[in-house]
Amino acid sequence: MQNISWNLFSATGNIDAYLLYKDYQRVQFDGEDETELSIASEELEG
Repeated sequence: MQNISWNLFSATGNIDAYLLYKDYQRVQFDGEDETELSIASEELEG
């Protein structure tokens, strides 16, 4: 999804494609943080 939206933005300059790319990137980054926090809290509890 990230590659498709970036390629579309690169080819067309469509701002909606860029915003989709950034949203996808943000969701991926936020998801990684939550996973790391979840693992860290499980280690502290266990």
